[in-house]
Amino acid sequence: MLEGHFLLSSGRHSDKYFQCAKLLQYPDRAAAALAPVAERLRKDMAAGKLTLDAVVGPAMGGIIVAYELGRQLGLPAFFTERDSNGKMSLRRGFEITPGQRILISEDVVTTGKSYGECAAVLESLGALVTALACVVDRRTETADAAGCGMDATILPLYAACKVDAKNWEAGSCDLCKAGIPAVKPGSRNIS
Repeated sequence: MLEGHFLLSSGRHSDKYFQCAKLLQYPDRAAAALAPVAERLRKDMAAGKLTLDAVVGPAMGGIIVAYELGRQLGLPAFFTERDSNGKMSLRRGFEITPGQRILISEDVVTTGKSYGECAAVLESLGALVTALACVVDRRTETADAAGCGMDATILPLYAACKVDAKNWEAGSCDLCKAGIPAVKPGSRNIS
């Protein structure tokens, strides 16, 4: 966790940034961090509460998380990515079978913008998004399960950890008002 003034991939500003790539660069630590998530998923699958056929992560942050959860759950794992126009898409020969039940995974969730973009692509191809997973859930209490209209009562979110971290719309950012310059460490091309 970094502290300062950050422009998040969602377009929001925050005083904290979770650089999960620093954790995920170590396969053993990634496996340990995601083991409790995989265990909760397995438990709900065994109880008949959840069915999964594959794990999909939006690039960049969701790729390693999808791979590791897929490995632990014994499921195929692949990813969506932005095309040359910046639109989220399914490429590289990955295929969706209509009715395929998908877990979308991500590194950090603030608003769920990446989840929403990934889900739209998968659902347009006939997939059923049945659950979401992440390493860090930093949503505010007023946010729904994944922003973008995904209701927590319909679509469960499995997180390795829940962290309270302030975040603001750009126009109401306390750090901007204080004249502190923002840094954009994420991969989404926003300004």
